[in-house]
Amino acid sequence: MNLTTPLRTAVAALLLTVGLGASHVGVASAVPLPEPAPEPSASAGLLDAMRRDLGLTASQAEERLSAEKAAAAVDKTARQAAGDAYGGSWFEPSTGRLVVAVTDRAEESEVRALGADTRLVRHSAAALDRAKARLDTLRAPAGVAGWHVDPRTNSVVVSVVRTEREAPAVRAFVDRARAGGPITVAATAQAPRTYAAGTVGGDPYYTGNVRCSIGFSVHGGFVTAGHCGQAGAAVRGWDGSAMGTFQGSSFPGNDYAYVGIHSGWWTVPVVLGWGSIPDQLVRGSAEAPVGASICRSGSTTHWRCGTVLAKNETVNYSQGAVYQMTKTSVCAEGGDSGGSFLSGDQAQGVTSGGWGNCSSGGQTWFQPINEILGRYGLTLHTV
Repeated sequence: MNLTTPLRTAVAALLLTVGLGASHVGVASAVPLPEPAPEPSASAGLLDAMRRDLGLTASQAEERLSAEKAAAAVDKTARQAAGDAYGGSWFEPSTGRLVVAVTDRAEESEVRALGADTRLVRHSAAALDRAKARLDTLRAPAGVAGWHVDPRTNSVVVSVVRTEREAPAVRAFVDRARAGGPITVAATAQAPRTYAAGTVGGDPYYTGNVRCSIGFSVHGGFVTAGHCGQAGAAVRGWDGSAMGTFQGSSFPGNDYAYVGIHSGWWTVPVVLGWGSIPDQLVRGSAEAPVGASICRSGSTTHWRCGTVLAKNETVNYSQGAVYQMTKTSVCAEGGDSGGSFLSGDQAQGVTSGGWGNCSSGGQTWFQPINEILGRYGLTLHTV
């Protein structure tokens, strides 16, 4: 059997739930059933990770998850209501509400009626996206870590390595960026790198001499990071047995891959807790807004939490730029590549890379899950 004990427990729990549901149908007309207990918003392990990494109590973590879920639901309709005046949005932890930037005061009342706060800005999200797209055509020097549209500053933020800020090549890149639109320069401690690692026994999967982490189960296999293996590469499971083959892989440019699994392995809507917390069920892939809490599971550092810092960021790795990434304050280390990013029970993406570690801190980027599913025509395995 090619699953860990915690995962076997989760599978058994799922089967028991289905069985009980079927028996209820048979007796519903004869025996009144008690009201079902409300489903918890998150497992105790997830709440513990949020307490450790975000400094929240268990009740504060539950309240935040509930508020973030409501904000994600408002985000789509608010974007439509603002129309061409939409300037981006983010979750504000201090108020527990979504903030929507608009360029036209006439649209504020309609957006507020949906349950969001508003901020009047100069540049629309479409204009900022065009400015970023122009940057994506440039070749960046190593001292530039990446760039993204930031709705809170209503600009394109260019992140440069602090020690390289005055380097001629970096200054030239920033000057060219400023010529194309509103730019804010931010310093970062280190340049980003990917999180693959040499082979270590007892971890989830290997390809060649590289260890990476499984992202999310899809029907027929799983998704992970593209830098972990090329299309056609064989994959071995945690126990060293043949597990599957990379059916598709893209890196740089993107950082995602799809692994098809062999018979003897199967998929379930579960993200492993690796023995440190209970396994997590996956119920969907609704995208969390900027500012929302987010947690990551990886084979090296297990569960770590933080917040979403930016979306649609271009990350300048040494191997080349990767586009449309999401930046977080979550730490990671070698071997965590490809692992799962979740917001509550909603899949967000697979770990790509970052800087720092889980002792001194750092930042991590992930490739959004919905882009990967669309690219390969995959269906996320959910409860």
